[in-house]
Amino acid sequence: MESDYAIIGGGVVGLSVAWGLLKRGLSVTVLDGDDGSFRASRGNFGLVWVQSKGMNQPRYARWSQQSAGAWAAYAAELADATGQDIGLRQEGGYDLHFSEEELQNTVAKYEELKRKLGGDYPYEILGSNALRREEPNIGPSVVGAILHHQDGHANPLRLLRALAQDVRTLGGTVLTGKHVTNVDRKDLFRITCSDGTEIRSRKTVLSAGLGAIELGPLMGFKASVRPQRGQVLITEKMPKIMNRPSLIARQVDEGGIQIGATNEEVGLDNGVTPAGLSRLAAEAVRAYPILARANLVRSWGALRILSPDGLPIYQESPEMPDAFLVTCHSGITLSAAHARFLPDWLEKTSAAPDLEVFGEDRFS
Repeated sequence: MESDYAIIGGGVVGLSVAWGLLKRGLSVTVLDGDDGSFRASRGNFGLVWVQSKGMNQPRYARWSQQSAGAWAAYAAELADATGQDIGLRQEGGYDLHFSEEELQNTVAKYEELKRKLGGDYPYEILGSNALRREEPNIGPSVVGAILHHQDGHANPLRLLRALAQDVRTLGGTVLTGKHVTNVDRKDLFRITCSDGTEIRSRKTVLSAGLGAIELGPLMGFKASVRPQRGQVLITEKMPKIMNRPSLIARQVDEGGIQIGATNEEVGLDNGVTPAGLSRLAAEAVRAYPILARANLVRSWGALRILSPDGLPIYQESPEMPDAFLVTCHSGITLSAAHARFLPDWLEKTSAAPDLEVFGEDRFS
């Protein structure tokens, strides 16, 4: 089996890239793992989020803004093609604060980033009274919030389903249950799987999340990524009690309240713990007291993919030209950028975005 691109990893990152390449008339084969694989795409918080990103690297803030700006048309195109409503709502999002000092410290950081971005960082500060006019169910412990107008949220499972469906409709091949064991290259790349499957391609993209730890060095990458566990809670479906999402909780398009998430350095353990879940519940009730009466219906843990500095990694292999590493922990936010803009970088066109600051040289 031969194609222009082989993409190793069939989560939101890999499928977003595949979709963008197919839209440009290129042939694509996606190699996805089995149901036992660690899957950030099935366990994330669903935010399309600009706020707070890139505090120490403005290029990341700008990249997130570019993706957020492309999301509406991207979601509409996927919905038209598949009949799947991605559940996108981009009416702003909150960073809630429980102390004036914490709020003012964050605002100072935002002002510095706004200066570096040339003023393009649309946020406003809501005091307690203004916030309660917007969100009547906010609790008295919340002293204020930062409302960033580029933020929003979507249904990540519907996004994943729509991408998988449309990639196939556009002529892409998606092979599931595949564990890649080796990648080598002569004239073409040869990707070998544990079941004997072989794929040949002109270019290869490694977007396998934590799978890059094993495969990256075989392809000439440092692949300096690690897992970080996030636990999440979901309530029963409720009447509308939140108008906008926050980093503490959001009301999903189906009515439930999603609460999260923890940040735990526990290796490859994606389980849930009573201590972690109770901390999440306590913070959510502190922010939204009405949730004290809500029934919880499920919880889960998932593993983020983090680089040493938390930023994405976009790298062409120095040892294996035309092999690319694409990995990040903001796969939902950056999905539109990966679909719309990253193909130009992979194909090295004149419109390619400048992603040099996200290369692996920064870890040398």
